Amino acid sequence: MKAMLLERQGPVSGSPLAPREVPEPVPGAGEILVRVSVCGVCRTDLHVIEGDLPLHRSPLIPGHQVVGRVEALGPAAARFAIGDRVGIAWLRHTCGSCAFCRSGAENLCEASRYTGWDENGGYADLAVVPEAYAYAVPAAFSDADAAPLLCAGIVGYRALRRSRVLPGERLGLYGFGSSAHVIAQIAAHRGCEIYVATRGARHRTLAEELGARWVGDAHETPPVPLDAAIVFAPAGEIVPAALRALRKGGTVSLAGIHMSDVPAMDYASCLFHEKTLTSVESNTRADGEDLLREAAAVPVRPRTTTVPLAEANEALQAVAGDAARGSLVLVP
Repeated sequence: MKAMLLERQGPVSGSPLAPREVPEPVPGAGEILVRVSVCGVCRTDLHVIEGDLPLHRSPLIPGHQVVGRVEALGPAAARFAIGDRVGIAWLRHTCGSCAFCRSGAENLCEASRYTGWDENGGYADLAVVPEAYAYAVPAAFSDADAAPLLCAGIVGYRALRRSRVLPGERLGLYGFGSSAHVIAQIAAHRGCEIYVATRGARHRTLAEELGARWVGDAHETPPVPLDAAIVFAPAGEIVPAALRALRKGGTVSLAGIHMSDVPAMDYASCLFHEKTLTSVESNTRADGEDLLREAAAVPVRPRTTTVPLAEANEALQAVAGDAARGSLVLVP
């Protein structure tokens, strides 16, 4: 099968992914083989490819926002039928028995494994996943529109939950890429007022199109105090600005798997008045199911641009340079 293979980590400006013919994967016990229709490009792919995250296997097929059809079933796999449309996301294994798993916090499991990092992902014609970690994709979405929901959407949804924002409150979004533009639609549907701080004219225009009450630079102060904020940009220097923008008792939720160092902060302006700073690690499968259900009900309409799989390096360069509007989706 055809795949875009990472053989050595490096800047995406150097086109580190190489087109290769590789053996087709074979589903093991409890696994399904999926014919990839599309695979979304995620900023986490950048962190794996460029070395912000350590390489867990080499060579590696990246990609963890996969939509496709079940092509074959491994032994004892019975959750899906041949031809079913499914989604493959970032989280692909937990132990199921540790204290975190038993308490509903499987995202914190020490034995967790991830698609496109620990195992090969969706920048290919075919992909394998344990059936217990695959998602049924709602009919409300096309393949391309469903792809960014499977990581940008799911992780953003968990960040939204951890922000503790309530319907009708003011929510700040710092950075407005693939994840933020999905979560803005869900929060707005709940009645929240959306305030967006981001660089780049394309992101600002999209935020305005999606109904943001205010759009400014990442270090500008919104015109009113925020009840909560989510920092999607992997830039630690934004965190103090987001905290200063909060009302008393507000929460800032950090949505990324990787972030540059957070600078020293002034306690009085950033953390006093019972403000909360929290992070997000991956997601639970319940987060994914809930996100897909609510996104279909809204309905969320991701802004997507499809790109041939062979142009994966160029797509990653666009994401790295904040030149992508909404989400980029690779098509084998």
